Amino acid sequence: MTFSAEIETFIKDFVNDLREDCAAVFAGAGMSKAVGYVDWPELLRDIADELQLKVELEHDLISLAQFHVNSKKNAAKLTKKIIQEFSDQAELSPTHRVLARLPIKTYWTTNYDALIETALAKAYKVADVKFNIGQLHNTRPKRDAVVYKMHGDVTMAQDAVLYKEQYEQYHRTHEAFITALSGDLVSKTFLFIGFSFTDPNLDYVLSRLHAKNHRNHYCFMRIEHGAAGDDADTIAYKRRKQALRVEDLKRFGIQTLMIDDYEDIPRILEAVEIRYRKKTVFISGSAEVFEPWSKDDAQQLIHKLSAALVKRNYQVITGFGWGVGSAVINGALEAIYEEPGKHSEDQLIMRPFPQVATNDRPLDELWNEYRHRMIALAGIAIFVFGNKRDRDGQIVAAEGVRKEFQIALEHQVVPLPVGATGFMAKALADDVLANGERVYLEQWMVEEVQKLNVSDRTILELVDLIVKFADKVSR
Repeated sequence: MTFSAEIETFIKDFVNDLREDCAAVFAGAGMSKAVGYVDWPELLRDIADELQLKVELEHDLISLAQFHVNSKKNAAKLTKKIIQEFSDQAELSPTHRVLARLPIKTYWTTNYDALIETALAKAYKVADVKFNIGQLHNTRPKRDAVVYKMHGDVTMAQDAVLYKEQYEQYHRTHEAFITALSGDLVSKTFLFIGFSFTDPNLDYVLSRLHAKNHRNHYCFMRIEHGAAGDDADTIAYKRRKQALRVEDLKRFGIQTLMIDDYEDIPRILEAVEIRYRKKTVFISGSAEVFEPWSKDDAQQLIHKLSAALVKRNYQVITGFGWGVGSAVINGALEAIYEEPGKHSEDQLIMRPFPQVATNDRPLDELWNEYRHRMIALAGIAIFVFGNKRDRDGQIVAAEGVRKEFQIALEHQVVPLPVGATGFMAKALADDVLANGERVYLEQWMVEEVQKLNVSDRTILELVDLIVKFADKVSR
């Protein structure tokens, strides 16, 4: 999918924010509505009917909720509505899924449902969920992300922020949330999704920050096409108002990303994910023997390649392939410890395969799932050697390496078989050269595979070609 120049710039900049660990998401009601949960007008429709009002004619829904509390002298029915509408677990949207896969550590939301934390759990991440003041004082061990639910949670619906009086008192009753959000807005780049920017709490924070906030934030907004039955004048009016809203958001440092349809959002986020992953390289391979290479030369190649990638600021993933994984680790660690101020141990991701069947699942099933999870982290996969000793003691091509090649293609990971190392890597390179259009979208990639498919290059020449290939892919 092609994007506008504005969206392309956002993708590039937000990927940099992800790599610098300063990206955050603010999820509004639109993210939950997309999977079937009600928005505020639907939540309050019955409430409006009781008050003999029409919800579609009301623009201040927080005041509408307050009118109901005034008439009933309590918020019991509002609380019950939240429990009824948000207790059932909805299917996750593509937007929730891709966000959970991204290395985002900070989420803010005004929603009461559990979609964000569910998406994180399905992505094998630990969420530290905070929906009351007491939880802000504690830190969940081994957390991967913090989810701030500033209006409360369906599990404690009686404490949820619902009506105008609560909003008016929020700066006193929930001061710690405002302080935390204020700090994040200064230190992180926020992406607002499914948000209308009519929430008084957010407005309270933004209005006090815009004069000193020098960070850029982003939001998605669908281009105004008008509603069914709108005439040309009405559509033109709505577009003028939208343009004014877009301009007003700039006061808070929020840049609006105009989209044709809400379905564009997960596509844009997937493009962010793919670009982010291209700075992560999976090195696949196994080797019982290395002929015609000597063992020392073969491991020097892998060692120097891994070190060179780390020095070029790539993350390197290894599954501890026999005869290959240790050289990957040693090379990466050498580069990391040479310049500890520049490189981090986070640049080396080690994922040894499980060796024992668990939970009545056969080992090959576990390995397949494990391969998918590991390779899905990468944007580029390099294949070297690829042989093993079978049960009869014969040296054969490693079919596991071929499986990893196919999985790489499934996850849109750019594969690079180094045919010069022989065995399965050679077979994969020959397949690519015979069917380049099936594997690559660009001819130059096929030409690079050809350069790496000859046996008379030195170790340094091979490393240089591979790193240049990765650099060109990751631009």
